[in-house]
Amino acid sequence: MSPAVVVRILAGLAVVPFLLGAAAAPTGREHIAFTFADPRIDEASALVALPDGLFATTNDSGDTGRVFVVDPSGRTVGVTRWGSARDVEALALAPDGDVWVGDIGDNRSARDTVRVAKVPVGRGDRTVAPTVYDLVYPDGAHDAETLLCDPGSGRLYVASKGWLGGTLYAAPARLSTAHPNRLRSVAPVLPIATDGAFFPDRRHVIVRGYVSADVYTWPAMTKVASFPLPSQPQGEGIGVAADGTVYASSEGLHSAVVTVPLPAAVRTALTSTSPSSGPSPAPAAASPVTRPAQEQSAHERTGRSWWPWALGGLVGTAAVVVLLRSLRPR
Repeated sequence: MSPAVVVRILAGLAVVPFLLGAAAAPTGREHIAFTFADPRIDEASALVALPDGLFATTNDSGDTGRVFVVDPSGRTVGVTRWGSARDVEALALAPDGDVWVGDIGDNRSARDTVRVAKVPVGRGDRTVAPTVYDLVYPDGAHDAETLLCDPGSGRLYVASKGWLGGTLYAAPARLSTAHPNRLRSVAPVLPIATDGAFFPDRRHVIVRGYVSADVYTWPAMTKVASFPLPSQPQGEGIGVAADGTVYASSEGLHSAVVTVPLPAAVRTALTSTSPSSGPSPAPAAASPVTRPAQEQSAHERTGRSWWPWALGGLVGTAAVVVLLRSLRPR
């Protein structure tokens, strides 16, 4: 058996727990807020809940540079076109109501730089020519689908999409067009991060994967809770409205946007008056993800059974052992 085949098999086994976990996730049918009516929205890879009750989304790789704005019924009410794009995967709400567009997708981790641009959005169609900024990672190229914008400072953050865990990177406080803007590693995030957003309190952020989400304090980036998301075909977007309602979107033609029930640990944290400490996220090495003492057990916290993950881990481990034995010389 060739090394390439071995790698593919191991990569497939790595997702077994995720697939089994998805089977145990709550159904999204009872949580549907609306569906995208526009056939041009077929690979929605990001979601922003705008202050005026509208929603912004964008297609990922293969589309031109454009942002769709839809109303609460899912009907497209505006499109912002902003030029060419390579792999737009993320949107983030800026403090002034515009939207940062993240051309940050890199499935092969081969791009020398990734790009961001800030564009106006809202009702009506427009074509704009925004200033484009190049970003470069400090430790080599990464695939990424998550862009965050601090609602207080306006600083941008990119979360990488890693199978074994991602990293949150901070952009410089002031972006430059004269040279690539070097990102700085600040904290770990969950594996396979596909989108993120700030809560209205500005003290918590949510980062999602395909089947689950983590909520962190801001700026300390201490994990508050992990919990399952409503089941979606390929859930990639997440947005938080001004009233705190969390919405999640999925790729696919006429895909549904669902509301996300929050576990008790998150609701309690969001109503707490204790501020997060520190002016900005600490470096990753100094910011371990800790489990608060008051946090409930995993089953109580998420309402999700632990057995699919345990079974997935056992199946994956057993398969790896069998595979390695088959590769031993005879």
